[in-house]
Amino acid sequence: MTTFGTGRLPGLPDAVTICEVGPRDGLQNEATPLPADVKVEFIERLADAGHAVVEATSLVHPKWVPQLADAEEVLRRLDRRPGVRYPVLVPNQRGLRRALDLGVTDIAVFASATESFAKANLNRTVAESLEMFAPVVAQARESGMRVRGYLSMCWGDPWEGEVGAGQVVEVATRLISLGCTELSLGDTIGVATPGRVAALLDALVAAGVPVGTIAVHFHDTYGQGLANTLVALQHGVTTVDTSAGGLGGCPYAKSATGNLATEDLLWQLEGLGIRTGVNLEKLVETSTWLAEKLGRPSPSAVVRALGS
Repeated sequence: MTTFGTGRLPGLPDAVTICEVGPRDGLQNEATPLPADVKVEFIERLADAGHAVVEATSLVHPKWVPQLADAEEVLRRLDRRPGVRYPVLVPNQRGLRRALDLGVTDIAVFASATESFAKANLNRTVAESLEMFAPVVAQARESGMRVRGYLSMCWGDPWEGEVGAGQVVEVATRLISLGCTELSLGDTIGVATPGRVAALLDALVAAGVPVGTIAVHFHDTYGQGLANTLVALQHGVTTVDTSAGGLGGCPYAKSATGNLATEDLLWQLEGLGIRTGVNLEKLVETSTWLAEKLGRPSPSAVVRALGS
């Protein structure tokens, strides 16, 4: 808990689920590759801090994300705790087969709201990528898996500029129709502002997407991550993606900087009296430890304030 008191605001949820993406989205763009034992310890520390959802790794080809080339080793060595979910990103049916063989229960697929990023990230058009995901999602659901659909470039694209809400809604509703159980809206290059976040959420709900299936994933490039998250919470969103210590970026969008830091969000949520189940002090210790492994300080303001 914070030591400076709490103050509630109207229209906010009593509890928020944090989807901790540090081990996957956070580490995939780091210049310093970490050994598998450090990754396993990182994930286990995050669970020990109280996280109920920790995105463990990505089963993509090592050629594309070499930092996560040891994904199978990490998953085999990981002590998976009861009550904690460990989603894994899979790119295709081969990745799904690997996930099933490794006992994974939650997967994610990664789509784009824009053609330019779909080409850069998946070497496919938006339509072709959705066609590729269709059998993956169907088979995963038949196997009893939960399936998260990431949707990137929801507010802006480095090649196409501003992305309109209608364009996002079109792809989002198709992901839901495929069978995705959750939709994570990504501000991949961090250009969203609160009014545009509200407008997209309103448009999605108007199109029939239940707000309970929506998560938000903000990058903090322009310092808007906390403000954008607060607006999302006011609109009924209760799942927020963050990365311990503010790690992350995107190897296919060079203007994408780190994710919103989990510690920074926790400081805000605790000050608002919103429950997360995550222990801030333990998380700061973990991010400080990981920063030492990476050889650089954490970009999180709260880690710098409490970890010094």
